[in-house]
Amino acid sequence: MTQSVTLGMIHDAQETIKNFARHTDLLPASSSVFGKRKVFVKAENLQRTGSFKVRGAYNRMCRISDQNAGVICASAGNHAQGVALAAQSLGLRACVVMPSGAPLAKIAATKAYGAEVILSGDSFNAALDIALNMQKERGSTFIHAFEDPYIIAGQGTIGLEILEDYPDVKTIVVPIGGGGLAAGVALAVKETNPGVRVIGVEPNDAASMRASFERGAPVKLERCRTIADGVAVAEPGAITYALCRRYLDDIITVSEDAISAAILTVLERMKMVVEGAGALAFAALMARKDLETPAVAVVSGGNIDIDALKRVIDWAVRENVYPFS
Repeated sequence: MTQSVTLGMIHDAQETIKNFARHTDLLPASSSVFGKRKVFVKAENLQRTGSFKVRGAYNRMCRISDQNAGVICASAGNHAQGVALAAQSLGLRACVVMPSGAPLAKIAATKAYGAEVILSGDSFNAALDIALNMQKERGSTFIHAFEDPYIIAGQGTIGLEILEDYPDVKTIVVPIGGGGLAAGVALAVKETNPGVRVIGVEPNDAASMRASFERGAPVKLERCRTIADGVAVAEPGAITYALCRRYLDDIITVSEDAISAAILTVLERMKMVVEGAGALAFAALMARKDLETPAVAVVSGGNIDIDALKRVIDWAVRENVYPFS
C-alpha cells in the first residue's frame, strides 16, 4: 500500500463514496453566538451513523482484495460504526474492538449494524494493540481509524465539499484525534485553494498532535482524558503527522469547559446534538475571535452518550454557566 495521499486520491474517493455517504449541509451558525462574524458548520453529525467516519471506512473497504476473511478494527465508537455499516453494505464480516469504557450508545449502534463487538482495553491504544493481534490470528483485513491513505482520502472529501459549497470561505477549523480528518481536509483544501487557512483543534488534555509538532516527531502522551472521547488518541500516526505538519496552518487547543459550553450552545442555538469531539471546532471559533471569517467549523459527529450529556448539563448547573446567553 502506498504511504502517500494525493489530491487525485481524494477526488477518486469522492466518486467512490458518492452513493453511500451523504454530502452534508453547511448550516449557518446563530448570530446570537457569533454576532456579525459569518460562521457555518459542516454538519457531519447528520452523516450516516452520525459521524464523518463512514467516508474513509467505505472508501478503504471498497479496495479490499481478499473479502472472505472479513475486516477488523479498533475504535472508541465512531470508526466502529463506520466500519460496521460499510461492511454491512458490502457484504463483509466485521469485528470491532472497543475500549471497555466506550460510550454505550456507540456500542449498541455498532452491534445494530451487524458487527461483532469485543470490549477490551482501557483506552483506544490498548484496544488497537488487541485488534492488531487478533488480525494476525484471523487473517482479516485491518481497517485503521486514521493511519491509512484511503481512510485519509475518504475524510478529505469533506474539504472538497466545503470548497464546492462555499468558495468564499477564509478559515476552516477541523478537529484532530489521530489526524485522519485533519490531514485529509487540509490536503484537499490547500491543494485546491492555498489561500484558505486550515486550523486544527484539540482538547488541552489530549493534544497529541500539537505535542508532536513541538517535538518534531509523533509523540505518545502519558495521559489522554477528555469529554471529547472521539479524539482521545494518545499518539498520531506517522502519515497523519506528516500531512498535518505540511498542510495545517496552526493547531489550537480548547479547555474541557469550552467543549462543554460548545455542546450546550449548539444544542440550544442550533437545535442539534453534538458529541465532545464534534464540538471542538465550534468551541475554537467561540473562544478565538481573531480567527478570520467567513469560517466553517467541521462538526465531526453527534454520537454523544446520554451519560456524557448529563455530565455536561450538571456542569452547567453547578457552575451557573449559560454559554448560550
